[in-house]
Amino acid sequence: MDLTSKKVIKHLLQKHEIQPLKKFGQNFLISKSVLKKIIKAADLNSDDIVLEIGPGIGTLTIELAKEVKKVIAIEKDEKMIEILKETLRNLKNVEIIKGDILKMKNLKLRTGKSYKVVANLPYYIVASTIRKFLEINNQPQVLVLMVQKEVGQRICAKPPKMNLLAVSVQFYAQTKIISFVSKKSFWPKPKVDGAIIKITPKFQKINDRRFFVKFLKIVKAGFSQPRKQLINNFSQKLKIDKEKVRNWLLKNEIQPTQRAENLSIEDWLKLTEDFKI
Repeated sequence: MDLTSKKVIKHLLQKHEIQPLKKFGQNFLISKSVLKKIIKAADLNSDDIVLEIGPGIGTLTIELAKEVKKVIAIEKDEKMIEILKETLRNLKNVEIIKGDILKMKNLKLRTGKSYKVVANLPYYIVASTIRKFLEINNQPQVLVLMVQKEVGQRICAKPPKMNLLAVSVQFYAQTKIISFVSKKSFWPKPKVDGAIIKITPKFQKINDRRFFVKFLKIVKAGFSQPRKQLINNFSQKLKIDKEKVRNWLLKNEIQPTQRAENLSIEDWLKLTEDFKI
């Protein structure tokens, strides 16, 4: 059964009386070459445990199962689970779980200490899903995600195009765009192109939770009005005298007239460590 065939997909959906749901971001991958890129980016081996979010009809799941020890597929849509039971019935190393990844707890009990996350994510849960896996104690080795192109570019941005999402993710991890993916690679065809991104956690433990809270407070203040100079944003949002802000920035080799988009993760970390105003 070729699950990248539009004919096969339509037949499966009709058989189970299902219509692709926009609210779940159900756009099915119909490109074998894109599947290969996702698999290659995850650098899989026979000992790996992979957590797949939103497997849909199982197109990617089947390819993952060929390469790894076990695939744990978490699907929110009950009707899709019925299809998965059909398409994955011959695979002994796949576990299908009905659930919402954002509400699930104790994932370590299922994944063990070492696992990878691979997923074709609907846009509305991208940021929340990434944050969940980067903030938990049992971080994955890597996340390989299919996301909307614009979202992927924002997550993987570098100075001078940084943004709040990029800084929040890159605090925890290295990010990389593997490939852009044409919207023609999906059915139904979405309105925008996609991107395969790779997020590799730094495995840092935030022992001092207060530091991260302070870091986020400073970053949010800096990006509060992205087109404004840092000295103005910090003064207004942190309620600090401009001269004190100026001295704080200059001490950390940052020009007060710069904008937040020009600062690197290292700049934000230095500002946080030195924030005693």
